Amino acid sequence: MTAPSDTSPVLFETLRSASGHLWGRATLNSPASLNALSLDMVNLLDPQLKAWAEDPQIAGVLLDATGDKAFCAGGDVVGLARAIRALPAGQVPPEAPAFFEREYRLDHRIHTYPKPLLCWGHGIVMGGGIGLMAGASHRVATPKTRMAMPEINIGLYPDVGGSWLLPRLPGRTGAFLALTGAHINAADALFTGLANFAVPHEQHGALLQALAESRWQGEREADGAQLSHLLETLGQGVELPASHLRTHLDRINAVIGHDRLQDLAPRLAALAQDADPWLAQAGATFSKGSPTSAVLGLALQERCRHLSLADAFRLELQASVGCCAHPDFAEGVRALLIDKDKNPRWQPATLAEVTPALIEDILRPRFDGAHPLADLR
Repeated sequence: MTAPSDTSPVLFETLRSASGHLWGRATLNSPASLNALSLDMVNLLDPQLKAWAEDPQIAGVLLDATGDKAFCAGGDVVGLARAIRALPAGQVPPEAPAFFEREYRLDHRIHTYPKPLLCWGHGIVMGGGIGLMAGASHRVATPKTRMAMPEINIGLYPDVGGSWLLPRLPGRTGAFLALTGAHINAADALFTGLANFAVPHEQHGALLQALAESRWQGEREADGAQLSHLLETLGQGVELPASHLRTHLDRINAVIGHDRLQDLAPRLAALAQDADPWLAQAGATFSKGSPTSAVLGLALQERCRHLSLADAFRLELQASVGCCAHPDFAEGVRALLIDKDKNPRWQPATLAEVTPALIEDILRPRFDGAHPLADLR
């Protein structure tokens, strides 16, 4: 197979193993943007993953990234926000549904992939990066992994399957992460299941060598077990920082509780004065975040708790396109990433002003005919 040029946003190659089987390798290749996921990248990744899934020579797939700073810092939202701001209020540019539909198809493919799929989640893994990593059968964190679902800062919500995934994390940590955008480390990722292996980043080259030197069977269960043993060996002796979520689990459960958002909000905001810097940052971020994002994120977690993954992606597509029709998403991206004044003017400005009618309008379908993701199973 011919790989794209080094300037391609995704690089592809195959690694031949001792058994004659191949491993597909897809490498995100936009380090200047911290490998932010663009529509071009999605459009390259999805058909290649499909082709590898159908190729009997391919034993498994490795998904990694160039650069030492980030696997993927999230979706490339700046262009999307500019397109929204160029239109009259309430109108959605065609780029928005196209991007979210293609991104969610790719995420769903990874979740349902028929072969071992290893995601090397080194460095920053946020938003859309978690969407790529969460569904992989083998999810590697390194000592420098830093994960977050920080969408409350930009007027969005934890999408890319986050509405389905976060309610399944231990205790009330899923709601906490959605409301605070808190950054978590490799130990947190292992505690929550967002990663299932920890390996030093310096072992990446050894991984490539081992994939090539090993004999694979071309059978998912056997090859998956062999890959697990390989990663466990490469990760022996790895030292990780303490898990914030494990350390503070009882506190998080008490703060979030099972109350309505308007009841727990004062407790969460009060964390901004906490002596622990990580908790204090979480409380401050919640207080400054989009009220609509907070309400929407929790509403979606509640609705997706008992949905299938495919149904959750269908609902998220409606929500994400709906966010593009409301002001907070474009305003949040402007304040954080375009003008960088970090002074978003949220509409509405308070939790009390976020009505059920507003949430229902965000969630309503904005397409004609069958749902664009109707074929997902």
